Amino acid sequence: MHHASAHPDDPHYVTRSGWLRAAVLGANDGVVSVSSLIVGVAAADPSPRAIIVAGVAGLSAGAMSMAAGEYVSVSSQSDTERADIARETAALRDTPEQELEELAAIYREKGLSDELAQAVARELTEKDALGAHVRDELGLSEVHKANPLQAAFASGMTFTVAAAVPLLAAVLAPSDRILEVVLVVTVLTLAALGALGAKAGAAPMLRATLRVVGWGVFAMVVTAGIGRLFGVSV
Repeated sequence: MHHASAHPDDPHYVTRSGWLRAAVLGANDGVVSVSSLIVGVAAADPSPRAIIVAGVAGLSAGAMSMAAGEYVSVSSQSDTERADIARETAALRDTPEQELEELAAIYREKGLSDELAQAVARELTEKDALGAHVRDELGLSEVHKANPLQAAFASGMTFTVAAAVPLLAAVLAPSDRILEVVLVVTVLTLAALGALGAKAGAAPMLRATLRVVGWGVFAMVVTAGIGRLFGVSV
């Protein structure tokens, strides 16, 4: 059910938190993991063929892994939510007065007087007892309910699109400049992802961008060091 916003011209960005988290995670992981893989292989074996094969394999496996991981993780969260709702349903059926008092206690803790808390709890119980308990006791809502398919799709798709950027850079770069080109393109892509994620969530842009770029560069440096040290791809 769609509920009208109390202030449509100034929306709450928390409504985007589910898919945005999965999308940012997928995109960031796509760029960092595939770039790190390419950089590690290039440090150990700079032949273009080895680098491209590693990049394609990393993209394919990573996208499937991200999508499956998000689906399993969010499905577990969804199962927990459904179990909690089932317990609340049974409690409302078996001990309605106790559940009413629990609801009133929640409102008293929020600062309402005892009389007002009792009145609010009773009125909400008469209107939609389960909805009131799910929202105020369990802290769940339509906005925050786990959506496994949405998370899996957002994560898998953004991983694929983002991972394709360093891979394409490796394909198009001169054979003796693959490492340098991939590094530059990756840093620029990470900066863009950080800025886009911050804008989508209305968060401070500079802090988000520096955080994404910093950790991405750190991952690539470590991977390149391992590849150069051992002469193997990781």
